[in-house]
Order: sequence, then structure tokens, then C-alpha cells
Amino acid sequence: MKKLMLVPVLAFIVLVRLSVPSYALVAQPEPDFDNPRRIVVSLSEKDEKRVNAVLNNVMNIQKAYGTDYVKIAVVAYGPGIWAMLKDSPVRKRVESMLLYEIEFVACGNTLTSIEKTKSDLIDGVGWAQAGLVEIVERRLDGWVDIKP
Repeated sequence: MKKLMLVPVLAFIVLVRLSVPSYALVAQPEPDFDNPRRIVVSLSEKDEKRVNAVLNNVMNIQKAYGTDYVKIAVVAYGPGIWAMLKDSPVRKRVESMLLYEIEFVACGNTLTSIEKTKSDLIDGVGWAQAGLVEIVERRLDGWVDIKP
């Protein structure tokens, strides 16, 4: 008898949990249109599988919060810079993510060291003189920085 009573209780708990949006479980204050979460993501690897894993993480973050409730910037430096170049194997993916208002920033120091210029970047990719400094300054401005 107790087992039979437990089934409806568990079903109710599952239904209530499924009806609560995932963003309702975030820290306070909750993000909103005027105050979205701001996340800066480091990209410092050249390996295509790792780059795609980072891009997957970025898309998962945007999906969890919703495009109106999160600003994401991917800062590429060191070997990660190759993902931002026009001849990158992930070019189409970066271009697609730009359409979803994900910001990409390339490190100018790394570009110089590999003898590339801003014109070698995928259209829409931004530029900062120093990628790590860009991350530090955003963090000091309240952005959360992650390195997946």
C-alpha cells in the first residue's frame, strides 16, 4: 500500500521539476534583458576537436540562459587564434555563432607573432591588442571568465 502511495507523490515531484525552467535555478539576481550574464571564454588550443568542444560549451551556455539573457565573448589567443582565421576549419561555425550574437575576439599579439593581420580574420571577429589582458579587463568589469 505504501508503495502505491509513493508513485503519485514521485510523479508529482517529477512534474513540478519539469515545469520549472532551468534558468529559475540560477543565482540571484537572475539575469534579464537589461542585466544579462556576461561570460568570457578562453580559447587557446588549435586542435579542431578541442575547438569544437569549446564552441559546443558556448552554445550550451547560450541555450541554458537564452540569447536575451547572456552575453558571451570568446577570446582566442596563442594556438586558439587559428580558429579565428579565414582558412579555419571551423570558419562556418564561427560565422554561424556570430549571427547568434556571440562575440569573438582575436589576440593582436598572437596575430603579429604568426605574421597575420586583422584582414586575415573571419569577418565579424573583433580584435584586442592582448587577448589575456582583454580577459582580465572583462573580469574586472564583472564578466565571469571560464576556460573549458
